[in-house]
Amino acid sequence: MKITISGHAGSGKTSVSRELAKATGFKVISAGSVFRDLAKDANMTLEEFSLYAKDDKEVDSLVDRRQVELSNKYKDCIVEGRLSGWMIKEADFKVWLQSSIETRIRRIINRENRTYESVLKETISRERVEKDRYKKFYNIDIDDLSIYDLVINTERWDIFGVSEIIHKGLERLKDGRD
Repeated sequence: MKITISGHAGSGKTSVSRELAKATGFKVISAGSVFRDLAKDANMTLEEFSLYAKDDKEVDSLVDRRQVELSNKYKDCIVEGRLSGWMIKEADFKVWLQSSIETRIRRIINRENRTYESVLKETISRERVEKDRYKKFYNIDIDDLSIYDLVINTERWDIFGVSEIIHKGLERLKDGRD
């Protein structure tokens, strides 16, 4: 079974994917890790690399191709990334995680031990650039959640609760119940 978990930075995609993988034994494939590795290889910050990628479709294409290639290697996997729900067309279950910008900024600060101002500035800039890039290169409106089977507000539950909700949805799918 292929699952996609998408959402903006700080929504809980990576943490929830890891927790869900523990419960299911599925392999996690992370678009964010691929993008971060590319930024690091280019000796750029995420914000700098995001701005660079704004005008170079090849960066997104490389991340997307790699994500699809990896997902095709596994029968059971969780593909985590902002566009995963759009890129992994044959996914059995597509999930979008959402939360307020304030909550997401707080999570990023805790994860990266940075200042509020720097994280806020970078996140807003990065999301604006990405939204424009997704529309320009793919004609995807990242705010269109109609492709997702499940949308979860991650402010209401911790990673265990969110993972449990997704896991319960998977069980219902496997049992053939809607």
